[in-house]
Amino acid sequence: MKTTFLSLFLTLIAFTFASAQDSPHVTAKGKDMSIRYGQPSKKGRVLFGKAGSGSLEPYGKPWRIGADSATQITFKKDATFGGKAIKAGTYTLVATPNEKEWTIILNSQLGQWGAYKYEEHKSKNVLEVTVPNKTYPTSQEKLTFTANDASLDFQWDKVGFSVPVKF
Repeated sequence: MKTTFLSLFLTLIAFTFASAQDSPHVTAKGKDMSIRYGQPSKKGRVLFGKAGSGSLEPYGKPWRIGADSATQITFKKDATFGGKAIKAGTYTLVATPNEKEWTIILNSQLGQWGAYKYEEHKSKNVLEVTVPNKTYPTSQEKLTFTANDASLDFQWDKVGFSVPVKF
């Protein structure tokens, strides 16, 4: 009996610890577009900055734009994304933050873990757009995407961007 309770207790502890390590995954849905991403929290960290500054994500480096597995965006029908044509389907979303702009990349290689192997999958990029940084008046603790019929919007802390979309 003691062994059963001990096993149950240890299993519960292990499950709780494993669950605490991952960020929650959320899906932002619009009528014809959705985006699934891991949603980390700021937790007092400096999010973006020059390489070597101690920021969470350095400028100029491709990022999965979320937590855990790479963010995926799905278009239910053909569209323009940042003014460029994109076929209906699901893509990995990668972003490169910079001081004044973001480079947003759609890649056909699904199932990536983060952007650690981005260079290996770079040849599968299907679209790349550059959008200006957007500064929000209030801070957003959790990384957040909003998908609607006219744009894909991103905010984390007071930083973000908006990519125009047309269906």
